[in-house]
Amino acid sequence: MTTAPAGDGGLHRGLTSRQVTMIALGGAIGTGLFLGSDLAISKAGPSVVLAYVACGLIALVISFALAEMVVVHPDAGSFGAIAHRYLGPWAGFVIRWTYWAIQAIAVGGEMVAAGIYVQVWWPQLPLWLPVVAFSALMLGVNAITVRLFGEIEYWFSMIKVTAISVFVLVGLAYIVFGLPGHAATGTHNLTAHGGFLPHGVSGLGLAFVFVIFSFIGTEVVAVTAAEAKDPVRDIPRAARRMVLRLALFYVAAMAVVVTIVPWDRITGGDDVSSSPFVRLFDIAGLPAAAGIMNFVVLTAALSSANANIYLTARMLHSLGLHGMAPRRLGRVSGSGVPRLALAVSTIGLAIATVLSAVSADTAYVILFGVSVFGALIVWIMILATHAAFRRRRQADGLPPSPVRLWAAPVTVPVTALALAAILISTAFIDGLTTAWKAGIPFLLLLTAAYLLTTRRRSTAPTKEPTPHP
Repeated sequence: MTTAPAGDGGLHRGLTSRQVTMIALGGAIGTGLFLGSDLAISKAGPSVVLAYVACGLIALVISFALAEMVVVHPDAGSFGAIAHRYLGPWAGFVIRWTYWAIQAIAVGGEMVAAGIYVQVWWPQLPLWLPVVAFSALMLGVNAITVRLFGEIEYWFSMIKVTAISVFVLVGLAYIVFGLPGHAATGTHNLTAHGGFLPHGVSGLGLAFVFVIFSFIGTEVVAVTAAEAKDPVRDIPRAARRMVLRLALFYVAAMAVVVTIVPWDRITGGDDVSSSPFVRLFDIAGLPAAAGIMNFVVLTAALSSANANIYLTARMLHSLGLHGMAPRRLGRVSGSGVPRLALAVSTIGLAIATVLSAVSADTAYVILFGVSVFGALIVWIMILATHAAFRRRRQADGLPPSPVRLWAAPVTVPVTALALAAILISTAFIDGLTTAWKAGIPFLLLLTAAYLLTTRRRSTAPTKEPTPHP
């Protein structure tokens, strides 16, 4: 292994524009769309479509705030390193360790989900076997070269995108023209069964809490900046394409679901057969719809896990570069992969996987609370970093970034307030109350760890790279 040089951390620029875009889609589109969207629908009814539109706009603001910063500072650690630069070392420490933790939790959950999907075909398999096998596979993919990781993630994401596209097209045909043996549904389900807003504006507001997590992961496009071939060109392009495609997929898919199926008949369930995707394909006469959808949700879980493993390794690598974790974690292999940071990240993966399998009702609920709380805190801190970034460059007389967030600075505080309102709402929703109970102690623990770290080692950042003009 070689010691990472300052600036990009020794990471290789091997990711193309198409790979960056699909990596971002892969990190954001997990199994929630296929199986978990019913939670949002149960709160808002047909108006859930508006929640997806609004949360898509929030994600667009986050993505372009990140793009504006990372084209100037395409550094290892992305928004964590930029927060270190503009908000101070405490912010850089907290945002990176928080992001590492929430992604490690996400990876554990997706790996367990992947194992459960395999058991649909081979129920006699012990759950640990596919979980361990898939974990080893994803770690191997991440350990070789970033180019191989990007290519595999591209095709994983392509499967999900294709499945959603087919679903939307078949659904639109069913709504407008009907399918063999089934008359056109029309749009009456949008206003029947209690109306478009069956639970009022408050129900729509509660749906935001569930919908916003469908867009968590879009920030991965910024993390790839240190390994993109042309970050100034590719990152803004990928951010725009990714968020618009993601919003289109989510909005169109949800519109099809609530138009075809009465919202009050969409029930929860972890079984693939409970997915509205399977119901529509069954109606369309697609053979083995449940089996096909099981394959899709399996690849969705693996794709999301693959992207999140990438994220955990890069965040830990960045912390090592800044002396906020053992400096050996800042080293990379000859192929430009932070393999030691990747190996250490498996600790979080293993803990999350085991707890999600054996203590779903106790310890893993705490981890889930940290994940919910941490994800929203990270997005709020990204916006705070953007505000500081703008102020500093203006005060220093530096030219503006080649990419500009639309309507900033107005869009930044408005989006931050929306995220704060969503975070506060978690305290009043059954199953999400652990967000505050676990999140606040977690932040206090990180602050204590930061103070301890500053006493034991220098937290001065590595030599900063020359910004792009």
